[in-house]
Amino acid sequence: MQPAILEELLLKYGSDEQLKYVSPLDMQTIETMDVDIWILGDINTRTLTNVDPARQALRSAAGLPMWKRFLEREAKNELRWMATLFPTEAYAQDADMSLIEYEDFVFRACLLDQEDPVAAWKEIEQKQQRVVDMLNAKKKLRVEAPNGTDLTMSVEGRKWINCCGRINFPDGEVFTGPVEDSVEGTIVFDFPAVWMGRECKGVKLRFEKGRVVEATAEKGQDFLLKMLDQDKGARRVGEFAIACNYGITQFTKNTLFDEKIGGTVHLAVGSGWLETGNKNESALHWDMICDLRNGGRITADGQIIYENGKFTAID
Repeated sequence: MQPAILEELLLKYGSDEQLKYVSPLDMQTIETMDVDIWILGDINTRTLTNVDPARQALRSAAGLPMWKRFLEREAKNELRWMATLFPTEAYAQDADMSLIEYEDFVFRACLLDQEDPVAAWKEIEQKQQRVVDMLNAKKKLRVEAPNGTDLTMSVEGRKWINCCGRINFPDGEVFTGPVEDSVEGTIVFDFPAVWMGRECKGVKLRFEKGRVVEATAEKGQDFLLKMLDQDKGARRVGEFAIACNYGITQFTKNTLFDEKIGGTVHLAVGSGWLETGNKNESALHWDMICDLRNGGRITADGQIIYENGKFTAID
């Protein structure tokens, strides 16, 4: 991953041809690497805040061939990857914490403060597997929340994945890829949606036949629309997930942590993970978070399975 200043210079001053250029060296790396380890360590998370959204969309869309090949190799177990974070002042400031406080937050979220972190993650794996087993038998979900969310989707024939510290770290979620044309209704995201150094607040999406037909935001709407229009698959859903990490309770403007907040769900517009059965293709994969802790619920095949941020139908 190149330094942020180089990405900023390219986006501000590069030609359209340069923005769309895909390096054969990068493609070769995707084709040949066995393990990809991402350690996030930004020193300024706002580097791209004032870049033209249209140019960001052009740059993002150009990455589809590499992202598609990455997903293909990952689904075939030809490529393993993981993502984590090194605490920096920038992340601490985003979270309204001192660096020391943020370091403690990261250690707690990763269960590194436990006497035996490996055993703790194995226990989470077992708990979440019961959730996965239950959800794999369901066909249709409905998500409701007091903020105006009322969304339905089919998950029939799709596989739920147990995320328990093997890829993202920290972890703590279960997810699947909904049937591409099945998503209907409205979802409102309580927390700002952060992507490519930009922040969109008050995002509301309305779906018909699996596609976003209306998208609004109180802040960052132009960026939101440019991202959704970057390619054919960006307005469809690639992932629906239920967060299970109840050790993370605070929003920090970092998706690696925020999408795991216990009691929330997140929806990713754009590409899906092939191992779930989702077939949507896009250069975009943008997770947005909806809070169900205060009056929200999930109904599966007519049965309430999740209410006020907790599962109600798990033994």
